[in-house]
Amino acid sequence: MSELINAKGLACPEPVVLTKKALDSHDEVTIVVDNEAARENIKRLAASSGCMVDMTEEAGGVFRMHLMKQQDKQTGKDTASGCLCPEDMPISAHGPTVFVFTSNVMGYGNDGLGTVLMKAFIHTALDLDKKPDIMVFYNTGVKLAASDSDVIDDLKALQEKGVKMLICGTCVNFFDLTGKIGAGNISNMYDIAGTLTTAGRIVKP
Repeated sequence: MSELINAKGLACPEPVVLTKKALDSHDEVTIVVDNEAARENIKRLAASSGCMVDMTEEAGGVFRMHLMKQQDKQTGKDTASGCLCPEDMPISAHGPTVFVFTSNVMGYGNDGLGTVLMKAFIHTALDLDKKPDIMVFYNTGVKLAASDSDVIDDLKALQEKGVKMLICGTCVNFFDLTGKIGAGNISNMYDIAGTLTTAGRIVKP
């Protein structure tokens, strides 16, 4: 069964996320993208998931990419079994996976770009096969959990999926956000420090 996805105009990482979801339930996926970054990301996804990819370039910088699952010649099973799945990787430490947000932007250099990247990162966390167990927010990172934040809906959705969120109370007071936090629980440095010291994996975007 084949699936057609029109991803023109969609920003990273949406084309990859849509393709990965389609591959979970279809043997063939055709996705249409309109930028080179999406094209290269889809190609890497195809390679990592054992798919053959046939690509044609159309007018206006549009790329039509057809991905086909390949079967293992010995087992006859599909090789595309969950692309980019971290749970398939060896685990070297025991304990929760903790995402730490020390800023409301991602990276350094341009805050406008950092805002876009952070929004994409948090939205992508919703579609990860291995979601974080805990999210910790401190310094300007607490602004992400404010009720008027651009990512508050995604944080609420993650919370509904069982992700625990610790919001630094001192930071909330410092930035005058008392009563304005829309997701997570107001916490303290003792709990935050205890969470970080017992974490099996810490991710800081």
